[in-house]
Amino acid sequence: MGSAEVALIVVAIVAVAVLVLVSLARRLDRLHRREATSRATLEAQLVRRAEAAIAVAESGILDPAGALIVADAGWRAAVESERLVGEDTVGEHSVAAAEARGLVESELTRALRGALGAESDQRRIAEDPDGVALLARLAHHAYRVQLARRFHNDAVVQIRHIRRSPVIRAFRLAGRAPMPRPFEMDDALDVLDPTAPSAGPPS
Repeated sequence: MGSAEVALIVVAIVAVAVLVLVSLARRLDRLHRREATSRATLEAQLVRRAEAAIAVAESGILDPAGALIVADAGWRAAVESERLVGEDTVGEHSVAAAEARGLVESELTRALRGALGAESDQRRIAEDPDGVALLARLAHHAYRVQLARRFHNDAVVQIRHIRRSPVIRAFRLAGRAPMPRPFEMDDALDVLDPTAPSAGPPS
């Protein structure tokens, strides 16, 4: 085999390696963009859930103590808590901010569980004409939060998996992009949707 053939083989190998690296870099970039989009979606859904909770608390359909607790937790989630998107969501600050936000959102979930009670209690709330719309709105946004968090965490898991690859690490294909973290919170909230066909009439 002459030097020309060897050179061609080397060029071909280098070209294939470059194509593989470019493909990996593009895939990783798409995953990071998907994670950023899912994080923004999750942020929006969390705020909407908090706003729906505040509306329930202010409606008068809950007992006064429960309404006060839900209103306070909803206000902290919607207004006072750290955001998941924005200029300050990079680095160590973002980790602490996400953890703090998760605790605030978990407190809102627990406040709603305590105030709404079991399904039978929620059916009594739904006997109020205002309660039907308010419960339906809250149920919708509580479910959307669960979906948004699942999609976001799935994207994070994929990124963390691919970034553990020796090739990704050796060639620094992730650049300076921070390693994303899953968003942890208690989102186990079953809210009766009186408008859903399976909910049946209030009893």
